Amino acid sequence: MSIAIAPIKQDLDLTSINTIRTLSMDGVQAANSGHPGTPMAMAPVAYTLWQDFLRFDPQDPVWPNRDRFVLSAGHASMLLYSLLHLTGVRAVNKDYETLGEVSVPLDAIKSFRQLDSRCPGHPEYRWTSGVETTTGPLGQGVSTSVGMAIGRQWLAARYNKPGFEDLFDFNVYALCGDGCMMEGISGEAASLAGHLKLSNLCWIYDNNHISIEGNTALAFTEDVATRFIGYGWNVTRVGDANDLEILARAFRTFLNTKDRPTLIIVDSHIGYGAPHKQDTSGAHGEPLGEDEIRLAKRNYGWPEDKKFYVPEGVYDHFREGIGKRGKELRDAWFARIADYRKQYPELAEELFRMQHRQLPEHWDHDLPEFPTDPKGMGTRESSAKVLNAVAKNIPWLIGGAADLAPSTKTRLTFEGAGDFSADNYAGRNFHFGIREHSMGAILNGMSLVKVRPFGSGFFIFVDYMRGSLRLSALMELPVIYVFTHDSIGVGEDGPTHQPIEHLAHMRSMPGVIMIRPSDANEVREAWKVILQLHHEPAVLVLSRQATPTIDRTKYAPALGLARGAYIVADAPSGNPEVILIGTGTEVALCLEAYEQLIKEGVQARVVSMPSWKLFEHQDADYREKVLPSKVKARVSVEMASDFGWCKYTGSEGHNVCIESFGASAPLKQLMKKFGFSTETVVAAAKSQIAKYGSTK
Repeated sequence: MSIAIAPIKQDLDLTSINTIRTLSMDGVQAANSGHPGTPMAMAPVAYTLWQDFLRFDPQDPVWPNRDRFVLSAGHASMLLYSLLHLTGVRAVNKDYETLGEVSVPLDAIKSFRQLDSRCPGHPEYRWTSGVETTTGPLGQGVSTSVGMAIGRQWLAARYNKPGFEDLFDFNVYALCGDGCMMEGISGEAASLAGHLKLSNLCWIYDNNHISIEGNTALAFTEDVATRFIGYGWNVTRVGDANDLEILARAFRTFLNTKDRPTLIIVDSHIGYGAPHKQDTSGAHGEPLGEDEIRLAKRNYGWPEDKKFYVPEGVYDHFREGIGKRGKELRDAWFARIADYRKQYPELAEELFRMQHRQLPEHWDHDLPEFPTDPKGMGTRESSAKVLNAVAKNIPWLIGGAADLAPSTKTRLTFEGAGDFSADNYAGRNFHFGIREHSMGAILNGMSLVKVRPFGSGFFIFVDYMRGSLRLSALMELPVIYVFTHDSIGVGEDGPTHQPIEHLAHMRSMPGVIMIRPSDANEVREAWKVILQLHHEPAVLVLSRQATPTIDRTKYAPALGLARGAYIVADAPSGNPEVILIGTGTEVALCLEAYEQLIKEGVQARVVSMPSWKLFEHQDADYREKVLPSKVKARVSVEMASDFGWCKYTGSEGHNVCIESFGASAPLKQLMKKFGFSTETVVAAAKSQIAKYGSTK
């Protein structure tokens, strides 16, 4: 059924809105792939926000106090690309130096979704300047926006001083749709945002009742407004997405709300103007088709056969609106920061280092050294000591746990650390609640405003946050994830809490630096490595159970951790017959087996391999030195799946591992059941030597 729509009478506002619509339609059609319907519907909303309210300088898209716009409905990427093009946003490199070229030239829109285009299928942070965060997986964008809003509140609490009360006062806007509302992660994030009274946060909900399968009534009939009122949000509604006056009033309502976040529900028509596809799922996930585009353009009062058409005056209109306003705000802010540096030089220096992801001088001062201790401690315990030491030296190192800080030992306990809350935005300890997935996305948002966040939980619950962690890696954000209870060592909690395949999964994720240290001193070195990362998220995997603190006067120093793998104990001859490779608490077991083998005259070597990724970053000569190819007899020891270990032990190597889920029992019983004993490792070593022959 076609919908009769009267052609729109043009003025400069509507011409600009229709330019966004038609660029979006043409880009999707040229790619023969994409989502035209939401850009067509929400162009007036995005236009009103950007042209009249958003504090953003297209000439400097990384100005620290800019408002953030997050397109959580990432499938509508052409909406954002059209805005970036029309406003003339400049490209910025990874070192945050503004370049001369336009971030999204018209040719990039013409090559939408094609190889190396600045307009990929979904918005990608770092790839396209002006994109504040990578979006696409629904719910991630809105959840990340909560982290951005939290980051601003923390920055303001620490750095806004008398005479500079507005140094950090940016707002965060996120445009989302029905899909974002359905995803559970958005509920987690919205609940926390309401609890924290984040008045600088505005979500704009495109209420068009359409998803890929059809009308949302198929699966989604809840009262969203009541839900968000229950979360503690201010909720306002715009009954027609094309009503610019009411849209402006809604944004002013947000700006005047000082005690809670705001949800603006906008009723819209997906594929607005397309006579046969408006209000249908056909406008959601596929091109409209040339005939339908011509009819839609006719309804817009647009030249039907012109493609990628930008009428005269549109560029100037944006330049005189968001361009002029944004530059004035940006220039005024930098003038203020120059005065701020004179009055608060130490804080200004912190801000400079933070914004450039640099560490303070003497950041590693007074890190604990751990003496030899056969009993030792859980690596979560030693991590707590190191974390508290470095956090004193790095004021913007902030974070917390998904309700597990007493177990993950990630609470900052030094004087003045405090708890982040609606009553104290200066606190450095965060309580994310039992919300692992949104915690990961919120950490991403915090990192995007340049604080250095960490979050923690049990390793098994990485299952609940893999989507967010994956985006940390995709965006190259140095988020720190601290996971404890790393193996069957959690004992009586049983297989639901005992990670088996998780080490293998984290190792397989591109861009993630995972470290599983063997003892307290490796933990110290792990934190030193992690804090110097600029573009990689770190996953620190720690034990609950105690592990011996290795005698570093007898064995190699823990400094070797920085290279991913190193020789802890070598064959007396320097020419090993067999190599034992361990990670985490199992390195101690390898050393016990090593001592027995040496007593029996076997030339054994022990390699601690806390990080495969770091080891793979080393040159070939170093890797050959640690794991000489001539030594085929190899044994890996890890209380987890052996998936991937053949890379280091060979197809005929022996992997002391776990090939099933765990069990509920005390640790000693589990170690016996699953074969993690000195005798097992020694027997495996001898079997390998027998298979390959001695290298003596």
